[in-house]
Amino acid sequence: MTTNATRAVGVDIGGTGIKGALVDLNAGTLLSDRVKVPTPAGAEPDDVLAAVRIVLDTLGVTDADIPLGVAFPAIVKNGRTLSAANVAETWIGFEAEKFFEDGLGREIHFANDADVAGVAEVRYGAARGVDGLAILTTLGTGIGTAMLHNGILIPNSELGHLQRANKESDAEVWAAYSAVERESLSWEKWAKRLQWYYSYLEFLLSPDLFIVGGGVSKHADQFLPLLDLKTPIVPAVHRNNAGIIGAAALSVRVAEAVPAADA
Repeated sequence: MTTNATRAVGVDIGGTGIKGALVDLNAGTLLSDRVKVPTPAGAEPDDVLAAVRIVLDTLGVTDADIPLGVAFPAIVKNGRTLSAANVAETWIGFEAEKFFEDGLGREIHFANDADVAGVAEVRYGAARGVDGLAILTTLGTGIGTAMLHNGILIPNSELGHLQRANKESDAEVWAAYSAVERESLSWEKWAKRLQWYYSYLEFLLSPDLFIVGGGVSKHADQFLPLLDLKTPIVPAVHRNNAGIIGAAALSVRVAEAVPAADA
């Protein structure tokens, strides 16, 4: 892994879109325009790889000397994807990191999309300098989560799949932002579902901070004030760019991504 880079590329693969940009690793900001292409229908590995190539070609950053991090919507352990959220079931048990490295002809860092968003917030955003347990939740098609204890990521937390007593659907089906769109919920009705979800997380984990990410976080003033929690809850700083920034940051060792003077 590169240790002397001040910039890197982050690619965030989602169920509907694949986006990427060049990132300033000292500031945690984008150095280029964000490039986005649709996720191919079916999201099979070969098609997703081809779309990632288009993103990198458009950015003009195919040079292997620039570190590359890739975020993916699945449990990721030792470079293998163990689940598949809004992508083909082919990814389950798939050697994804090696597949991308072979296909791109370069070393990459590959991780879960919510986890890399958490890394962006702990290094450059709302979780920076927070003692104790911070939990990032991304409210979108589903609910992604990242657990950060004293700034250290606890990977692959799937807290969006908490089960609801005597109900067939889990937390994310019922309380993700997609439920607002699917059922035409008002902010108030959605907030009642979020109240249940965050109260449950409070009871289970006693966190010190909740951070709300995803595109809907730009409307945080519409629903966060409706929640009654013991734990502070704030919108993510980097919103929909968090996956790009966090993926880029993970491609370089922490000592280089955040200067000692700012740590």
